[in-house]
Amino acid sequence: MQKKFKLLATSSSGLESLVARELRNLEIENVSIDDRSRVFFEGNLATIAKANLWLRTADRVKIVVGEFKARTFDELFENVYALPWAELIPFGSQFPVSKAKAVKSTLHNEPSIQSITKKAIVKKLQTTYHRPEGVPIPENGAKFSIEIALHKDMATVLIDTTGDSLFKRGYRSEKGEAPLKENMAASIILLTNWLANPRRTFVDPTCGSGTFTIEAAMLALNMAPGMNRPFAFTAWPWFDEEILKQEKALAKKQIRTDLELDIQGFDIDGKMIEIAKHNALAAGLSDVIKYKQMRLQDFRTDKLDGVLVSNPPYGVRLEVEEAVAALYGEMGKTFAPLETWSKYILTSDVAFEKHYGAKATKKRKLYNGTLRTDLYMYFGKRMK
Repeated sequence: MQKKFKLLATSSSGLESLVARELRNLEIENVSIDDRSRVFFEGNLATIAKANLWLRTADRVKIVVGEFKARTFDELFENVYALPWAELIPFGSQFPVSKAKAVKSTLHNEPSIQSITKKAIVKKLQTTYHRPEGVPIPENGAKFSIEIALHKDMATVLIDTTGDSLFKRGYRSEKGEAPLKENMAASIILLTNWLANPRRTFVDPTCGSGTFTIEAAMLALNMAPGMNRPFAFTAWPWFDEEILKQEKALAKKQIRTDLELDIQGFDIDGKMIEIAKHNALAAGLSDVIKYKQMRLQDFRTDKLDGVLVSNPPYGVRLEVEEAVAALYGEMGKTFAPLETWSKYILTSDVAFEKHYGAKATKKRKLYNGTLRTDLYMYFGKRMK
């Protein structure tokens, strides 16, 4: 088994710098972002466990099996065949080529790329494991999900270590109509100024199922987001389960117990408040976060310093767009007195500032899945 791996952490477009920062904060080696905004790093089995356990902003952690030029299917077959498959895939394991992607490449037929890649791996394992030609290799053991991506004729072959995406923390049993993924919520909180002083009040006035509030609490208390979920790599025969146990034990010791938080979530829908409470309980944070059914227009506070984060509804039909525009206007009026608070509002509505009644201090483009959104940032005035 390899002692050192080249690894790739994937994320939504625009979040690469946050992923790289997280990896460096974990003291992981050789973190770099290439010219295609891919975040690479290096490490051993413990690194794979640590990255999956701790990364909040990434989608997946993948092993880079190899990279090479491929302009013809023969070239693709030979280069895939040359990779050290037997070092990674034990006899009897499942090894589906689950994804093939081609961008600006001579080889552009993705089903054919997928098929040729699978054939090359089968041929290599048949040779390595001395199977007669025509006798299939059994695939009934642990699953190694393989991907291949071509970009300008450069192929990257990967094995996914994560399984279900890292945004699935394990605490959210129910969600609202337009849920924000947990890793996107964590990314937005990292883009705010709240963590510079998490003793300040944190409010989500449109909290839905509670994702912002839960992710904020986990960040402030330094709780590893992957503690209560499974990973694909734990089923692999060559992975020592003690490694993950040790990483989890270290993570538990790093949880902050000295910090008193003031995190509040409001929503007009009482059902969503109950769901948020249930999710916070599942995350072990029911005694940390306060939820209340309330219209955002009714929010008032005498606290002079705080951070407000919101993911309000997006309008998609004309009548809904009109209602959402009115809501944005009410948000502007309600939040205007909070001059020393910083406000961060995520929406896909390009006319948001017009409806809200104020131009953002700063704006950042993000993608909520495939939906282009903007994070409108309103920085609070400094208190004297």
